[in-house]
Amino acid sequence: MAAPKDLCDAIVIGAGIQGCFTAYHLAKHGKRVLLLEQFFLPHSRGSSHGQSRIIRKAYAEDFYTQMMDECYQMWAQLEHETGTQLHRQTGLLLLGMKENEELKTFQATLSRLRVKHQYFSSEELKQRFPNIQLARGEVGFLDESGGVLYAARALQALQGAIRQLGGKVGDGEKVVEIKPGLPIMVKTTSNSYQAKSLVITAGPWTNQLLFPLGIELPLQTLRINVCYWREKVPGSYGVSRAFPCFLGLGLSPAPYHIYGLPSGEYPGLMKVCYHHGNNADPEERDCPAAFSDVQDVQILSRFVRDHLPDLEPKPAIMEHCMYTNTPDEHFILDRHPKYDNVVIGAGFSGHGFKLAPVVGKILYELSMKLTPSYDLTPFRISRFSGLGKAHL
Repeated sequence: MAAPKDLCDAIVIGAGIQGCFTAYHLAKHGKRVLLLEQFFLPHSRGSSHGQSRIIRKAYAEDFYTQMMDECYQMWAQLEHETGTQLHRQTGLLLLGMKENEELKTFQATLSRLRVKHQYFSSEELKQRFPNIQLARGEVGFLDESGGVLYAARALQALQGAIRQLGGKVGDGEKVVEIKPGLPIMVKTTSNSYQAKSLVITAGPWTNQLLFPLGIELPLQTLRINVCYWREKVPGSYGVSRAFPCFLGLGLSPAPYHIYGLPSGEYPGLMKVCYHHGNNADPEERDCPAAFSDVQDVQILSRFVRDHLPDLEPKPAIMEHCMYTNTPDEHFILDRHPKYDNVVIGAGFSGHGFKLAPVVGKILYELSMKLTPSYDLTPFRISRFSGLGKAHL
């Protein structure tokens, strides 16, 4: 058993981007923090690996766009502190039919919050982005703040910063038992620890940790296909050609969003993905593809053929990632309803990476019993009280 002198202020379980930013904020405020990760770092089993993510202010909801103001500042601050480039501004092009209600809502939010953006008619889009082929009636607007985050680089920079600030990172340590109380006891495959507070940011493994603590959240774990498509002419969809990230809303033939990033991760390949996946246990993520996976790739292939004619319409590389979705696709940032020194960050629903600097700050504040910097009403567990799976 850990001696009293080894009492942590906080233990954070899960060293994805949310857990890393939480531990970073704790360490930066002089707290004794231990960040635990079940896999050896770096790893590709969760939701934060890979080379790139989109960053943007464009959201349908005001609260995310408002949070992104501080996120941009914190990403820039981390770049400065670590001497590492973590972000590249490219703009984000949102595409949809002129009458698409979601597209209108995105634009209204940006206008209301005075975020710089440009609207393009079908003809203007063709002139500005000639290598995007549009169907009749498709329009778009450019969120000028949009760009690419270098995901793997960000994780490495954060983990280095945590250690430099005096925090500890324990990888290859799977948590096997949590005993609530004061202090909280956390047992891993190799050690036992105690802390004043605990933050759980375990992605698709969240409910496995929470179930023994008497709570099950309505989380759906999905396996996502991450697809890369070969350019017919290398660089034609690259940053050097000023090609932006894009997000397609309700475009044929896809019932869900399709998004893409300029080529760069793999030379001559562009990342274009379907913002949807299929139910999967995180332990079985790398099992052979299900029929529904094949259907998703077929939808993407048709989209690439119809909208991005300078790409080969068959994926050159396919990787996997996990989403952990809530029913409303908003995050869970809250305390355990019974143990107020257990804090939960979960359900990032495939759009949490860019928001991690502020999410980490909020989880730090909750764990230290500070007044949160943001209104957490959209993120409380109690909003699921009418659902069968949010039981205590």
